[in-house]
Amino acid sequence: MTTVLLTLGRLPKSLDLARGFARAGCRVIVAEPFGLHLTGTSNAVARNYRVPPPSEGKAQYLAALAEIVVSEAVELVVPVSEETMHVAFLRDRIGSATRLFTMPPDAVLALHDKGGFVRVGRQCGVAVPDTHALGTPHATAMAAARDVVVKPIFSCSGRGVKILPRGTTLPPAEAAHPAVVQSFIAGRVHSSCTIAHEGHALATTIYRGTVMSGTVSAAFERVDHPAISAWINRFVAAVRWSGFISFDFIVDDAGGVHGIECNPRATSGVHFWQPEDIARAVLNPAAAPEVRFRPQREMQQFYSCLTETQSAMFRRGSGFGQRLRKLFSTKDVTWEWRDPLPFITMPATSWKIIAMSIAKRTTFGEVATLDVGWYEDAPGDA
Repeated sequence: MTTVLLTLGRLPKSLDLARGFARAGCRVIVAEPFGLHLTGTSNAVARNYRVPPPSEGKAQYLAALAEIVVSEAVELVVPVSEETMHVAFLRDRIGSATRLFTMPPDAVLALHDKGGFVRVGRQCGVAVPDTHALGTPHATAMAAARDVVVKPIFSCSGRGVKILPRGTTLPPAEAAHPAVVQSFIAGRVHSSCTIAHEGHALATTIYRGTVMSGTVSAAFERVDHPAISAWINRFVAAVRWSGFISFDFIVDDAGGVHGIECNPRATSGVHFWQPEDIARAVLNPAAAPEVRFRPQREMQQFYSCLTETQSAMFRRGSGFGQRLRKLFSTKDVTWEWRDPLPFITMPATSWKIIAMSIAKRTTFGEVATLDVGWYEDAPGDA
């Protein structure tokens, strides 16, 4: 029996991965900085470990993961979300008997960097927006001529992102918090998630948000978009990627596809695949069977959508009635009759994130990975 370590447990995508690996016959272990978390209540999980978050020190976090790998004889480590950028450094701390399902640190960080992703995209020959470092003459000239987006080079869930109209004075550049200025492209936002192996896209989900919590999708629908698929295939082949890789796109009014960000990790797109098929593709990517889609074209995170529906109740033109109907007709990403506890206990297991979002007066999605994300000021050495 293969022992698999998931390096985060608080998010619904980690629950899907845990269920998939368990159904594929694996023993699933979860490492998580929170003592109580969503995936920890699942009957798919054999054991939970509490580890210090990377925000308290990268070296301490990696040492805790390495200790679990040795003590549990872990054969496969699968990073789940923003902690991927840290987990990539685990490769030098574990033996060759343990496989790490992500790329080496240099490759991961090059794409996590908002400016670095654009540079790699240009080398791959795919469409990306004009992007310049904040504080440079090129950035200032671009902001004077067109609408722009200012974003930290290391961020997620829209944190710190600002859209500025043409002619707006840019914020001052800060050496401690580098940012980029990107040409704003009008159009519809699409997102993706791909399982790749040595430059081949084994499976790709393309989806778009239907209910938003800030800039994060609380409900989403799967779509078919051949031009986006072609963009992804070209990029993945050019960088010879192995692991999860995800992108955000703008499709402009003329149908042009522009890659605006890369997440070198899994995203909510995993919810559209059959969980056991994801596991089989990760376990044996060189001979992976077809990764099948679930029958649902639209899915939701029920509690987040409930909050958004409640907030729309007294807003004119908010579509409250339509949201209410969708709330009770769309499949939730966590609910399964044979594994009910994660859904039932989610208000309790997510309470720490809820409390943080209230204290910081921001969305659930923006604070959910604050302690595990990769930021320029994260303490400690990798």
